[in-house]
Amino acid sequence: MADNIAVKKMKTSAHLIGTHNGHFHADEALAVYMLRLLPAFTSSPLVRSRDPAVLDTCHTVVDVGGEYDAARNRYDHHQRTFNTTFPNRETKLSSAGLVYMHFGRAIIAQHTSLPTAHPDVELLFQKLYDDFVEAIDANDNGISKYDDEKLKATGIQGRFKDGGITLPSLVGDLNHEDPLNPGISKSTPEQPQAEEDYRFSQASQMMGNAFLRKLHSAATAWLPARATVKEAFRQRKDNHPSGQIMVLPRAGTPWKEHLYNLEEDENLQESEKLLYVLYPEQEEPGSKWRVQAVSKSVSSFESRKALPEPWRGLRDAELDDMLGDEVEDGAVFVHASGFIGGHKTEAGARAMAAKALKT
Repeated sequence: MADNIAVKKMKTSAHLIGTHNGHFHADEALAVYMLRLLPAFTSSPLVRSRDPAVLDTCHTVVDVGGEYDAARNRYDHHQRTFNTTFPNRETKLSSAGLVYMHFGRAIIAQHTSLPTAHPDVELLFQKLYDDFVEAIDANDNGISKYDDEKLKATGIQGRFKDGGITLPSLVGDLNHEDPLNPGISKSTPEQPQAEEDYRFSQASQMMGNAFLRKLHSAATAWLPARATVKEAFRQRKDNHPSGQIMVLPRAGTPWKEHLYNLEEDENLQESEKLLYVLYPEQEEPGSKWRVQAVSKSVSSFESRKALPEPWRGLRDAELDDMLGDEVEDGAVFVHASGFIGGHKTEAGARAMAAKALKT
């Protein structure tokens, strides 16, 4: 319903947005930014308060007020009875997820200049939730990525702390005044929230910039790559009888996620899955070529079949000697871990991949 509201031609008068004051989090910082991406909210002022009388004056309220009612533009998730999730997901929504669920398609349509009902908008809508917004929802609702008991049972322990470099943690840091950069708006007895509101604006800008980078990358790189990878996947047996070598025609094509999805759609057995992907390093004619081993999953550093161990760490003539007559001279390198290698020519890269398959 709110999607329909978002895409209608709206009045130019700014709608007042409300959220709570005090300690702020990544979810409402992102929620406010996303709202302001819409024409109706581009110039909207923000009020930060927990006073119901103040919030009643707002057109849209996020993360405060104890009410979720899209018809009234109220998007809080702190109620005991709240259990709303994104379609086909289990993670409870935060204020960011609520705003995204109702307005995300309109935001994406505006960014891409596509109709809201366009299938590409739906693809991007799902991807941005999977890749970005869901983690914000989980963090704000205290939902761990892994089942702690199951993780403990495996005996797996982290090697280092990484919690301090997440976006929510960086937003959390902004709750404390930076003594080296205290801001342009100092607190005064008349304006006790001025500095806090300034730091919230920094947090909202940081979250919004990260969201827009994800959206722009998905729309301009990931989405166009889908058709390219699909065609290369279809032609894989033309590259090698095994069908386990895929050749991409362009440099910089984000292929991993698309490849795994295509394999799943085709219901490929483990013995049929892709092992190597070839692509040029640059767009210019005569570019060098790369041979990359396919990892076991999108996030894994372990390859399904790394390039042969004797090749690893070798370069140039030394690597040419190791590869033998089956591969023309011009080898460039093989990484010490065997996940990637390079050759000066496409033919050489193809020969390296073919030799690696049977080694």
